[in-house]
Amino acid sequence: MTLSARDLAQGVLKRDRRSVARLMTAIENEDPESRAAISELYAHTGNAYTVGVTGPPGSGKSTLIGQLAKQYRKHGRKVGVIAVDPSSPFSGGALLGDRIRMQELSTDEGVFVRSMATRGNLGGLARSTAELVSVLDAFGCDIIFVETVGAGQSEVDVIKLADTILLVMAPGLGDDIQAIKAGIMEIGDVIVVNKADRENADRTMLEIKGALELDTERKEWSPPIVKTIATSNEGTEELVQKLEEHRSFLMKAGMGRRRIKGEIQLLEALKARLAEMVITDLRNDPDYENMIEKIASRQLNPYEAAITLVNKIIGKR
Repeated sequence: MTLSARDLAQGVLKRDRRSVARLMTAIENEDPESRAAISELYAHTGNAYTVGVTGPPGSGKSTLIGQLAKQYRKHGRKVGVIAVDPSSPFSGGALLGDRIRMQELSTDEGVFVRSMATRGNLGGLARSTAELVSVLDAFGCDIIFVETVGAGQSEVDVIKLADTILLVMAPGLGDDIQAIKAGIMEIGDVIVVNKADRENADRTMLEIKGALELDTERKEWSPPIVKTIATSNEGTEELVQKLEEHRSFLMKAGMGRRRIKGEIQLLEALKARLAEMVITDLRNDPDYENMIEKIASRQLNPYEAAITLVNKIIGKR
């Protein structure tokens, strides 16, 4: 990273798009300097409305985000988009390239789109997604869309960083609503049936309503269901209205939900830092290689080995 962390942070605050792109690259590459830049920017975050967009592959998430971005731009809002894609097994880079599907937005200075790869991270997001959201927040984006990979039921990590979860479904994808209700169905704040011009759209709506009725834990907010046809921009105005209604609901709820999100982010940061420290210690421990050999030859259970190593590390501190 040729510029210092402070220079990049100041560039972001001055609304310099090149500084944003450079800092994001440094963050993804785990450049140590990027941590200082994030620390510099953190006091300038917390203003953006973050919408996590998740759902099965083929539901049209990218096209829908493109239309929503246009709707918000009509009202003069500055929009950020982080599209998380599966990684290439060869290069480690983003495999699908959502940016290609949002080309119409690329000429709008009020929109910043970034594709990033999961790099093997599970849960539908990349490890550094939250930090990229912070950069766009400090950059002055009013609304930030975070699109998950689209792998299905396990994509619940987005709830850790988003204010609102937009769950996108579509008829005819082969997903049984009842089968996935214990996963992503439970985290949706606003639910979309996209590609509503397809056959069985009404049936999909009824299945979703039935699944939501089984969720007895929701009390204060009942997720609305909106039909859209993103390719022709139908239903997107109503969808923006529902997103804004949920945003208003969150503002009335006060600091409660924000505090919960803050605690989650702290615990995630602690886990990442502790993991780094433990792994560094392990690689300097002569018993580490011996244990790997024993595990490989089935002489030692990996869970027992982990307990032994952790106890040894804790005893050193």
